[in-house]
This record gives sequence, C-alpha cells and structure tokens, in this order.
Amino acid sequence: MCKIGYVENTLFSLNSIIFKLKKFQVEILETLWHEIAFFLGITNFFQILSSGDYSSFLTYDGIVAIISPIVPLLLLLEFIMGMVHKKPQTKVYQTAFLIYIFNRFIGRFVGIAMITICIGIFQKYAPFQTTMTWYWFIYGNIIFELAHFVYHYLAHKVRLFWCLHSTHHASEQMNLSVAHAHFFLEYPVADVIRTTICIILGMHPELLFVVMFVNGTYGFFIHAGENIMKDGRMGFLNKLILTPSHHRVHHARNPLYIDTNYCNLLNIWDKVFKTYQDEHTEIDIEYGITRKINSGNFVDVYFGEFIALFKDVVKAPGIKNKLAYIFYPPGWDHKGNHNTAKMIRDEYIVQQVQE
Repeated sequence: MCKIGYVENTLFSLNSIIFKLKKFQVEILETLWHEIAFFLGITNFFQILSSGDYSSFLTYDGIVAIISPIVPLLLLLEFIMGMVHKKPQTKVYQTAFLIYIFNRFIGRFVGIAMITICIGIFQKYAPFQTTMTWYWFIYGNIIFELAHFVYHYLAHKVRLFWCLHSTHHASEQMNLSVAHAHFFLEYPVADVIRTTICIILGMHPELLFVVMFVNGTYGFFIHAGENIMKDGRMGFLNKLILTPSHHRVHHARNPLYIDTNYCNLLNIWDKVFKTYQDEHTEIDIEYGITRKINSGNFVDVYFGEFIALFKDVVKAPGIKNKLAYIFYPPGWDHKGNHNTAKMIRDEYIVQQVQE
C-alpha cells in the first residue's frame, strides 16, 4: 500500500513538473511573440483588427498603428536585398541586434518618464501654447528640429555626450539596423534636452507627441543603405528636406563630411548654423568613427568611448584638465595635441582650396 502511495505521489510530482515546464514553454513563446510584435510595431495594429472596430484606424492611435510597422518591414526587406546582392553586412546587423536586445533588457529597469517630468516642470514657463492645427504643426516641426539639432550638435561636441552617441556611429556600413544602435541612456538625455526646448517654446504636449512620432519614424528611414536605396538623394526632395544621402554624409568619417548634417527631417537649421554638407559623388563614403574600433565587438561598440574617456581622465593632471576631457569636444588633449573634428575638417578644406 505504501509503495502504491509512493508511486502515486511520484507520478503526481512528475505531472506537476511537466505541467510547469509546459506552462514555462508557453510563457517563453508568448514573451518571444510579444518581443517580435513590439520590434515589428504590429501590436496595436492587430489589437485594432481583433476588436473589429476598423474606424479606429482613422484616429491618431490607428494611424500610428498603420505607420509603425513600415520601418521594421523595410529593415527586413533591406536585409533580404543584401542577401540577394551578396552584400549581407552581417557584422552590422549582428552588432545592432545585440545592442537592441541589451537595451530592451536594461530599459525595463530605467525610468522612461523624462518627457513627462520636463513637461511638468517647464510648461508653466511657456509664453504661449500651440493647438492641434496645421500651422502649429508646421511650427512644431521647425521647433522640434531646432531642439533635435541642439541635442545632436552637443552629442558630437561634448565628449561625455559623444560617449552616449558614438554607439550609433560605430558601424562601418550603413543600413536600417543602425537606427537601433544606441546607448541605452542616450534617448533619456536627448528627450530631456529636446522636450525642454519644445515645451518652453510653447509646444503643447499633444502636438509634441505627434511631431515626435513623425520625426522618429522618418529618423529611422534616413538610415536606409544602398541595398534598399542606391541613390539616397530622393530627387528634388534633396533640396527641400533631409534625405538618406544627407544622413550618410553625417555618418561618414571623411574629413569633408565629419560632424555635419545634424538635422532629422528639415535641414533648415544646418543651413542656418552652417553645418550643412551635400554628398559629393566623387568621394567614397567611409562610415564609422575616427577611433580605431572593432565594429563587430559589442563591448567595444557599446562601451569603447567610455573606456577611452576614463583612461584620459585618469592620466590628466589636475581637476581642470579632467573636467575638460569630459566636457570639451572629442579630440581635445591636455598637452595641446588637439585633433577635434572641426580641426580635421577645416584643415581638409584649406588643403582643397590651396590645391
């Protein structure tokens, strides 16, 4: 009788374990599906489809649900075209994918309330408030572009910010996966700067979110590489807005191209502040950063600039020099052997004029 009881208990335990394993497998598959759906931007789209209320597609959330999957699907198309053209750029996709996964994991433990906090603090100081009209939408895009320019400029000119931003520039090839390659703290810092400027200049939060969505979606598109768009100039639009051609220039380390084209959609502010640069067909673009880097190494791409900054700060004499390494442009040297992007570009332009 005891043996029967023992066998029954054992079978019960085994069944319980099997049940838990199956439940765990289901949870893993569900989590995997949610992550894939999140990456592809199709979660809200399928929610609206399953609800049967197709009129929701005419609302703001519905429009977002339709537009959100476009860039991820373009990324998949680009990857397939790369395989077809035998230019797979595997190293770029692999590193970008690892960064995306790492950021998703870390992002679960990092507050994403920066925009809300900035709105709460600075909205009361705005001299006026916009509304959801077409003319304020134009105003909002111009102002957001200014805010983006300010952050993006600082990201290249302040070394600490460059440490956050360099991950995005490390790739030695250009494709849509590069848009996902960011240090996890870069977006919160960028959002604090951009949101503060926009809110102080009167953008209503509702309008800000719309403009951010439009600019964010277009910001992914301008990373399109040659596998999906051979000529990134987009015809006459190259004179009116920022195109993939302009952004390829921005990601280049060529002396003429370095630290130019900071805008995202409207290149008006690059022209105002004289950081605008067209692509020259006779110059082959060299992507990446000036520091020697293994662009296929996750640690070097993600933490390499922080490690280099740490070494410079440690060896620098005195607090003044240590702070200078942190807040002065990349390439600044306490011994006077400066090699900043501005110096590299200015020297190249002078040489071209002399020749």
